Amino acid sequence: MDPLHSAQDAVRCDLCETAIVQMYCDLCHVNLCIACLGKHVADDYDKHKVVPFHTRKSTLIYPKCSTHQTENCKLQCKECDVFVCLLCAAEDKHKGHTFSILSEIYNKRKADITKDSEEIINIISPTYEEMAIDLETQITNLDREYVKFTTVVTKHGEEWHKEVDNVINKVENEIEEMKIKHLGILKKHLDEIKQIRSLIEQSLITLKKMEESNEVSVTMEYRSENKEFRKLPPKVRVSLPAFSPNMIDSEQLYKSLGSLIPLSFTIDGNGYTLKKTETSPKELMVEPELVTTLNTGYEDLHSLACLNEEEFWTSAESVSDMKCFNVQGAVINTTKTKSGEYPYDIAVTSDGDLVYSDWAKNTVNKVKSGQTEEVIRLQGWKPSQLCVTSCGDLLVAMFSDDATQSKVVRYSGSTEKQTIQYDDEGKPLYSGNSFTKHISENRNLDICVADFVAGAVVVVNQAGKLRFRYTDHPSNNTENEPFQPWGITTDSQSHILIADIDKRCIQILDQNGQFLRYIDNCDLKDPSVLCMDKSDNLFVAEYCSGNVKKIKYVQ
Repeated sequence: MDPLHSAQDAVRCDLCETAIVQMYCDLCHVNLCIACLGKHVADDYDKHKVVPFHTRKSTLIYPKCSTHQTENCKLQCKECDVFVCLLCAAEDKHKGHTFSILSEIYNKRKADITKDSEEIINIISPTYEEMAIDLETQITNLDREYVKFTTVVTKHGEEWHKEVDNVINKVENEIEEMKIKHLGILKKHLDEIKQIRSLIEQSLITLKKMEESNEVSVTMEYRSENKEFRKLPPKVRVSLPAFSPNMIDSEQLYKSLGSLIPLSFTIDGNGYTLKKTETSPKELMVEPELVTTLNTGYEDLHSLACLNEEEFWTSAESVSDMKCFNVQGAVINTTKTKSGEYPYDIAVTSDGDLVYSDWAKNTVNKVKSGQTEEVIRLQGWKPSQLCVTSCGDLLVAMFSDDATQSKVVRYSGSTEKQTIQYDDEGKPLYSGNSFTKHISENRNLDICVADFVAGAVVVVNQAGKLRFRYTDHPSNNTENEPFQPWGITTDSQSHILIADIDKRCIQILDQNGQFLRYIDNCDLKDPSVLCMDKSDNLFVAEYCSGNVKKIKYVQ
């Protein structure tokens, strides 16, 4: 065998070691060429089972019957829970008993083994890997976080007289002790995770051997450990200590310097979740299909949010009503804004609650079980379009009271977490004189904004860094009909769908802003806003007609 080409070398016969293998003995596990076939079975033909090489290990090796030495056990007595041969089954001690066919049980167990192996490879093992990476990242960042923390204390100490140096040192020692304890907690949890991962890797090795085995007894003894692996350990949450400075008091230096909030951590049993399985990619249909057209009775229909595959919320300009329809066109729920003015936009949370932006009150409100509660109140800004993210955060597009600035703000509940307004050069990402900036989060966590006035779709990553700006496909860009993106949504394949209201079509981009195709065959009229259900059915609102069209475009 040429070592330089060994990876491409054909499998050789185990007997002559030169000829290319063509057959395989399923009972002896021996590779055979045609010339060596007779030699292998010469001792006793009945003791061998020779099959073509590509069907090797397809013959089941049944356990020998302990009572009838010449027979194989191909049945299992359900009452006695033992392997039996056909002769045993006919004996009086098994009279009236029921039997299972071993080959059927074997095939089911094999399928279970393959399923368990796939779950470990695709779900369980990657989940533990992410858990370990998360803890390792915390450990890596620990020094930097504690440096920041210590710096705050040091700067406060510099304002004091040299008399407080001893007190400063004492506090810094306490911080170091907290850091050591913090590090110990994280490392202990990481060690536990790594131990479980080691068990998972050992289980995979065992499963791999069993998948390649055709030994029935070994396979029948298999018992899945995946149930235990699915029981994810609780997530350790460690809070960084905080420093709260006090006014200088020369008589009580230590107390006056401030107090440390002790290191604390909690155990969150719901902190980790198993990774989701990857779904098969969907393909764009050659001809998108109009499934149904529903009339909402609205004029100037400008907001749409899918509740599920059968129901969706709508709202329109100059009307305070927000209506929920089913796909048969019946109104199943209605609510009004607290201000009595129409909402700029609506969205639906993962719990099915309705969220709307009330420009008259400068608030974002939630309707839960028929009761309206204020979630966000703005000062100097008006909320416009909304988007509920995959992690439950709320993205709010807003513009300043003087209509000169726009930004996107991420909220967790009522807490502001992130503001997206400028690019790396300090230039505004969005036009400032319009409330029409529909927003959607893509599956890759990009934030996509359709900026109607700017004639562009602006896409930033999760951190708010500009990824690209899309300003229409060249074949569609004319002076008479400028690009006017209105509604925007994304699907499970990370496609970006844009409603071009004046050109009466939907554009589809990939996640990197590359144009893929139009949807322009469903008699669209003034397509204003879009939403997507969980099955990637597209709902399109027509601004003037008040129609909502359900379109199937992927398969």
